[in-house]
Amino acid sequence: MLVDGSTAFLLSAAFAAGCIDSIVGGGGLIQLPALLAGLPNALPSFLLGTNKFASLMGTGSAALRYARTVTLSWTILAPAAGIAFLASLCGSIAVAHVSPALFRPMVPIALLLVLIYTLTRKDLGQAHTPRRLTVAVAGIGLILISIVGFYDGFFGPGAGSFLMLLFIRFYGFDFLNAAASARLVNCATNAASLLWFGSHGQVFWLLGALMAAANVAGAQVGTRLAIRQGSAFVRVLFIAVVSVLIIKTGRDALLLLQRG
Repeated sequence: MLVDGSTAFLLSAAFAAGCIDSIVGGGGLIQLPALLAGLPNALPSFLLGTNKFASLMGTGSAALRYARTVTLSWTILAPAAGIAFLASLCGSIAVAHVSPALFRPMVPIALLLVLIYTLTRKDLGQAHTPRRLTVAVAGIGLILISIVGFYDGFFGPGAGSFLMLLFIRFYGFDFLNAAASARLVNCATNAASLLWFGSHGQVFWLLGALMAAANVAGAQVGTRLAIRQGSAFVRVLFIAVVSVLIIKTGRDALLLLQRG
């Protein structure tokens, strides 16, 4: 499904989303509202599925780009991606039974805590000092990643930012390595959601393919920028994107409460 007058707008939004998402996450803040504005008469489930299709291509290309430059910790990321995939699939299935709107008020609060923690820890994510992977560390890490994975499949805003903070605070990564690792796990969560929406025929495949190409182009620009500028730049952008996410999700939650 394509609306000629909105195509350029949607592709521009997909490019910007891919660029931002490849560095610190939050691309859904741009791409999904653009789909809702560009295709106001479409069913929300189709827009969610199309968004996941474009996002998967972007995060996948970003993960590949990072893998050529950043040394990824596969002993951590392989099981993390696997558990995130399963959790995200469960989250996508849960959407049919529980409204994501019930959880909207909690999202800006959680993001605000992320922002406060980041701002008060000036050295957070500046040095890459991975923790020793004990059974306890691995187990707790996978539980936390599964929670974020479920959330991404179920609702999604800020999932990339939550993953980044998890890799920084829990695993001892710097911002650049956390960005690369989060994109890989985010790729798995997007793939799971797309599997669900796609198997139920809720994806505009042609529009999704065009937006995916734009998202990939943006992701390549974003990853190059992150690699060139390093962790200090990624930290600043992380703070900026989380701040915008707090405002956006907080406003959405407030409007929902006022309607209720």
